[in-house]
Amino acid sequence: MMGASNPSVAPNVVVPPSTAPNEDVNPPSSKSNLIVSDILSKTRSVNIFAGLTRDFEPVSTRLEDKSKNTTVLAPKNSAIQALPRKPWEDPEDYERFGEVEAYKGPEGEDRAQKNLRKFVEAHIVPTSPWKEGEEIETLGGTKLSWTKDGDKIFIQPGDLEVDSIASQVSNGEVWILKGVVNYR
Repeated sequence: MMGASNPSVAPNVVVPPSTAPNEDVNPPSSKSNLIVSDILSKTRSVNIFAGLTRDFEPVSTRLEDKSKNTTVLAPKNSAIQALPRKPWEDPEDYERFGEVEAYKGPEGEDRAQKNLRKFVEAHIVPTSPWKEGEEIETLGGTKLSWTKDGDKIFIQPGDLEVDSIASQVSNGEVWILKGVVNYR
């Protein structure tokens, strides 16, 4: 698991593929006792993203706070693994500092942490319930809304498909995404 002080170890993390046909958490029978952070930690298909949320105190605190409703747009592990670059990488860092120096040393680690935080915050909507068509700014500053087409839900902009809603709990919901929100 990636630690907050050394983001450079994450490239070596290997996550085994899930073999469970339905690996997500069943909806709770009593939504008042569970919180968003509980659902994230128990939903195997998003455990990479769940781990990243714990690396940033303001995000993890929010997800554990029963008074702050949140919709978490949690990308599936496969979506994160399929990214053309790691969530802590920014092409502009490579242009500015070079391939070798971009994430080397304390300054490089700080850049990687900043980029990773931007990735996580782009997936945190500070409201729940979140109404269809309602444009909300994520913690990362991206304005998103969602639409429904038949039985499918899409995050806009980008037609990002919601795979499922893992659960609705006392302080929000966890929506499992087939891709990632544009975190640039």
